[in-house]
Amino acid sequence: MTKPRRIYSIDVFRGMTISLMILVNNPGSWAHVYAPLLHAKWHGCTLTDLVFPFFLFIVGASMRFAFVKWHFYPSPKFYKHIFWRVFSIFIAGILLNAFPFIRQDWDWSSFRFWGVLQRIAIAYGISALLIIRYDFKQLLPILTGILLFYWGLLWVGGTGDVFSLEGNLVRIIDIWIFGEKHLYGGFGIPFDPEGLLSVIPSVGTVLIGYLMGGMLHTTKNYTDCAKRMAIFGAGLIVVGWIWGFIFPINKPIWTSSYVLFTGGIAALILSGLTYLIDIRLWKKPFWIFEVFGTNSLFLFIGTGLWAKTIIYIKRDLDGEMISAYSYLYKTIFVPFAGDLNGSLLFALSHVLGFWLLLYWLYRKKIQIKL
Repeated sequence: MTKPRRIYSIDVFRGMTISLMILVNNPGSWAHVYAPLLHAKWHGCTLTDLVFPFFLFIVGASMRFAFVKWHFYPSPKFYKHIFWRVFSIFIAGILLNAFPFIRQDWDWSSFRFWGVLQRIAIAYGISALLIIRYDFKQLLPILTGILLFYWGLLWVGGTGDVFSLEGNLVRIIDIWIFGEKHLYGGFGIPFDPEGLLSVIPSVGTVLIGYLMGGMLHTTKNYTDCAKRMAIFGAGLIVVGWIWGFIFPINKPIWTSSYVLFTGGIAALILSGLTYLIDIRLWKKPFWIFEVFGTNSLFLFIGTGLWAKTIIYIKRDLDGEMISAYSYLYKTIFVPFAGDLNGSLLFALSHVLGFWLLLYWLYRKKIQIKL
């Protein structure tokens, strides 16, 4: 097999996304968070709403280089590799939902099946099957078809306000197949933002990343490549924003306008990194993010296990039993910086702590893969 080469700008982009993920996922208190570090309540797009599509975009960009070793040929070994990778990531997501396993209050009738890793696994698998079968020119109309098809599905299949929390088809299908008790409850009613139907447009996000990765992979002139990515990204943003007036930009149901809008932003960032790193040769300033870009799936699982563990552990504070998570926030960070800034500082301490862990793995040249 041909060994795939690595693109430093993609590794840095991955690291930037990982660091932002840790920051937005670990505030000291969800009651005290700066607005950009929260998801939009429904329609709209904040800084936090960029994290997940950036992950899928980077998955797609990386696939362009990873599939070199298969010579872009759909061999039995390739399909076996894809199956086990999808299976391992999906099961990791299920186990993360089930953690901590020592809990005695399990109610399997309300176990949540879906999650971020499950979405990544399925979107990766479907995208891999498309990418290995169709060439670069064929994928663009396929991407267009996916986004238009999903728009039509939601338009026809929803009830009342078809793009609302209550009436969207994503929720209707998940309730029909899995039942309300197995869905995420954080929106006030049963609705899963990583539900089954919204896998369809998330494949579009992966394909946009793959197309941008293809530009980098085939270019002989990084200046020209950065310009083309910037133009393509700006075009996606404009089209996504305009489409958003009739098909609102919305992360929870992963609307087609959201795919284009966030994919365009990702393309612009990758274009900028290509300019700074590959043209201006400013590699050293981004070294911190290079470290963050290593062992990304391991880190995602690790941050989830850590948060769940210290939430599960109870500590006494002034006669009240609270989670170790809240105990650390209230006893260390609030006295030092107050509620709001203490919450931000708590999140930043997690960014630093996990960077140090990754730096140790980086120095030891340890790669933990699924």
